[in-house]
Amino acid sequence: MQNIIKIITIFVFIFILGIFYVSLNRSSNYDTENLVGNKLSEIKLKSFYKDKFYVNKDFENNKYTLINFWASWCAPCRIEHQYLMELSNQKNIKILGVNFKDKKTNALKFLEDLGNPYDYLAKDSQGKQSVSFGIYGIPESILIDNKLIILKKVIGPLNSQDLEEINKIIKNL
Repeated sequence: MQNIIKIITIFVFIFILGIFYVSLNRSSNYDTENLVGNKLSEIKLKSFYKDKFYVNKDFENNKYTLINFWASWCAPCRIEHQYLMELSNQKNIKILGVNFKDKKTNALKFLEDLGNPYDYLAKDSQGKQSVSFGIYGIPESILIDNKLIILKKVIGPLNSQDLEEINKIIKNL
């Protein structure tokens, strides 16, 4: 009887180790390194102002679209905002802002104080839609072309180097 208990214990231990091993070697939803070069399968984001959704076809006429996930309560979002304002002056790019887990009044105040760089403004009040974009924190930004291919992913606030790289892509330098 003791031998059977030892064998079962060893089997359970090996089984648990196997599960851990498989889990650690699997690509997770939050592995964003592999997103560049892939096509976004579906964009479906609720408009911030209207009772409508932004979907794939809304972005297919843009040469480039930068999808920026932000919130008024996010300090790094304030830091990157100046770079979004600079990008908003470019002709080859449109910016989709996705307001993440924020109160509408706070978001509007943020844009009133710092300026509104967004051509499209969507909301993700619960943070559930952002996960489908591989977003696990904010700010994050995704640059796509008119075929919805991901050209660049920025985790954290945009900086001058990111702005330079985005400008090279959209100006085809």
